[in-house]
Amino acid sequence: MNIKTLLILFFIAIIFTSCSRVYEPALYHQDIAYQPKPTSFDTAKTANYISAGLNAYTDSRLSDFLVSGQFNLSRGHVFNNFNLAYGAFGVFGDYQNGAISKGDPNYFTDKFLAAVGGRASANLFVTSGRADIRFIGMEVAYSHEFGSYADFRKSVSNLPDYFVDTRTDLFTVGLTSEVIFHNRDNNNIQHGIRGFIGTTLGHNVLDDTYYSNDSATQKMFRNIFPKASYFIKFKNYFGTFEVGSNIFVRFGFKF
Repeated sequence: MNIKTLLILFFIAIIFTSCSRVYEPALYHQDIAYQPKPTSFDTAKTANYISAGLNAYTDSRLSDFLVSGQFNLSRGHVFNNFNLAYGAFGVFGDYQNGAISKGDPNYFTDKFLAAVGGRASANLFVTSGRADIRFIGMEVAYSHEFGSYADFRKSVSNLPDYFVDTRTDLFTVGLTSEVIFHNRDNNNIQHGIRGFIGTTLGHNVLDDTYYSNDSATQKMFRNIFPKASYFIKFKNYFGTFEVGSNIFVRFGFKF
């Protein structure tokens, strides 16, 4: 294959990519979030947590931008070497277009997105000095999306050059590992560092369309996603900072 042929194929690929629009569910790889739990060194072994935060991220092709607010309410328990938490959340936000140009019949500036759902988290742990080492953990999350962005995906799902995952119900599972510890001589100041890796269950239609030429291994790794979380608590106030395919910041109150 000569250089001229390679250049032609390269420009064809650019044209095809620029004309293709890929749309995924608003909460795809975004539905998992850190759930606080009491520690072995907390006086109260059961606690409620309420928080609100801001989530910002781009779509998978780095062309569109999504920003959303989130409200969370959960309840956590600590037992002998075992933690459990469960709760509900609500999301509302904005999907901002960057892929469709003006003049296109499907052009829009932004679309409203919203979702409701529930989460559960459980882990085993051992205590070492000032730290609980939560070495084996599992997270699950269910979300239901609605709003004009969800409606838009359905309306363009059969159009040429549009590759769309129309799912509005997502179920995500994954594994976690965390270390949470308190300051020297003050267990009211706590810090936690957690790692998560998981996947959204169910068939992703984009694997059959936009990613149809990818290998099974490439598709598997694309559907697996990691997330790192930092948790800090001072008395009954707490905050979280999470990074993955997004940046998510929350502040809340324990009661």
